[in-house]
Parts: sequence; C-alpha cells; structure tokens
Amino acid sequence: QLVTLFAVVVMVCGPFLTAWLAHIDRKRLFIAILVLFAAANGLAAVASNIWVLAIARLVPALALPVFWGTASETAGQIAGPEKSGRAVSTVYLGISAAMLFGIPIGTLASDAIGWRGAFALLAALSLVIAVLIAISMPAVRATQPVAMGAQARILKSPFFLANVALSILVFTAMFTGYTYLAEMLEKSAGIAPAQVGWWLMGFGAVGLIGNWLGGLWVDRKPLATTALFSVVLALGMAATMALANTGIGFAVALGVWGIANTALYPICQIRVMKAATGAQALAGTINVSAANGGIALGALIGGVGISSWGAGNIGYLSAAIALLAVLAVALIGKLAP
Repeated sequence: QLVTLFAVVVMVCGPFLTAWLAHIDRKRLFIAILVLFAAANGLAAVASNIWVLAIARLVPALALPVFWGTASETAGQIAGPEKSGRAVSTVYLGISAAMLFGIPIGTLASDAIGWRGAFALLAALSLVIAVLIAISMPAVRATQPVAMGAQARILKSPFFLANVALSILVFTAMFTGYTYLAEMLEKSAGIAPAQVGWWLMGFGAVGLIGNWLGGLWVDRKPLATTALFSVVLALGMAATMALANTGIGFAVALGVWGIANTALYPICQIRVMKAATGAQALAGTINVSAANGGIALGALIGGVGISSWGAGNIGYLSAAIALLAVLAVALIGKLAP
C-alpha cells in the first residue's frame, strides 16, 4: 500500500509540479530535492506508526517527478549541444539502474541493519549527494517556462493519449511481478532469504543489457519495439515460473525477464515523447506519471494475485497483462498521424 501511495502521488502531481518549478535554477532545485529526500527518509527511520511512515513516503513522492522531468534536460545543457544526446542517455541509464538496483540493495540493507537503518542510510546518502552537487555542479539557468495551455495541446491528440495508456499497461505488467519478485524467489524458487538480495542484484545487472538493446530500434519503430520487448517480457516471466526449480533454466529465464524489464523503461519514455508534437518535456513528465500509475496498479494487482493464487503463479498473471500490451500496440498503430 505504501508503494501504491508513492506511485499515485507521483502520477497525479508530477506534471503540475514540474511546470510550476520550471523557472528555478537547476542546481538549487536538485539540492533542495535531496535535502527533502533526506528529511523524509529520516522521518521514516523513526516513524512510530504506519501513518507517520505514510507521510514520510508521500513527501519525496512530490519531489521525485520534478527531478525526472528536468534531469535529462539539465544534463544536456551542461554537456552542450554536441554531447547532449550522450548525456541524456546516461541519465536514462542511471534511472534504469536505480529502478533495478534499488530493491535488491534495500533488501540487503534491511537484512543487515533493519528497515529503519535502511531509511537512515538513505537519508545520509541524500545529504552526501546534496553536498557533492553543491561542490561540483555548475549553476544551470532554467529555460523560460512555456504556458501550460500551450503545452497541453498534446492532450488533444488521440495518438499521444493512446501511447500514454500503453505505458500504463506496460508498467502494470512489469510491476505486477517485479514488486513481488523477492517473495517469489523465496517461496517458489527456494532461494534462502539471505541470498535474495544478491539474486535481485543479478537481475538488475543482467537487465542493464536491455537499456542498450531497447535503444537500438526505438527511434525508428517505437511501437514495434514496445511490442517486441513486451513479448520477451511475457516469455521471461512465464518461463521463470515454469522453471522455478530447474537451476540453470531458472537463471536464464530470470535473465530474459530482467533484460526486457529494463529495456521497457527508456522505450516507453522515448515512445511517448516521439508521439507528442512539441512539448516533449511535458510529454516525458506525463509518461513518468503514467509509469507510476502502472506501478501502483501492478502492485495492487500483484498483491491480489498472490493472495488468490500464490507467489508461484504471479509471473503468469504479469505475462498475460504484457500480452494485452502487445494487442494494444496493434490498435494504437491505426491512430498514427
């Protein structure tokens, strides 16, 4: 429920907050966000009940989409026009790595120092990074904000809206299974609890190959690339369930799942931005909101699925949703201008 709360807040507030704070110097903005993260994680570490913990998770959820919506633009400004593409690619690689490594590192940390200690560690790291940005990052002048009304014209495009809906569906498929991957590894594959974090780390490390693979074709055929990796995702998730006790076969299936899972992060972001005519920054932020809507829905569906059919079948449910995304691609293609 806390994962769902975090994702819903990002989804609802992201576009509005990003537009509202667009005029602030990026260096100051990022330092403020990190200090806010530190305070929120510190509060989580000492939370006395679920309501205090919920507030501690809600506050950083307000700031996260602001960073996502401005990080790539800022990196491009710092690197200059001739290196901006590589800088933006690096930002997406970092986000993909963070999404994949965050859960396993958190699992290892909570096993070693408890969940309160894990939040305290996050608070300390946020402050360290804030100091490093204050020392090393140049001041970056914010771009002139464009009126929301002018940017919002993209919301009148059926093709753009359909692509946003596709991102919701894809992320629902991804996080119906990924949110509960640790539980599946323990209960279905028989992985010792102390080893689960390392398996998740391997899932993320192998998955980073997907960040490169996804970028090979998405510029030319964004919808087809989405369909391709959704099929691979479905196959990987279903095979992971079917081969849970087969050793090497299970590891290979989990690797396929990880590759497709990671590839779909930048694929969805680039696809939605290419579907927009102008206002691509807003389009990217809207996709982040859509992705978090899918994360929240996936966590909810996965929780119901585990309660009903057990952790050993959650991958089949995720695979079915991924195949729905493939069918949706065929329909969306007919809306292309």
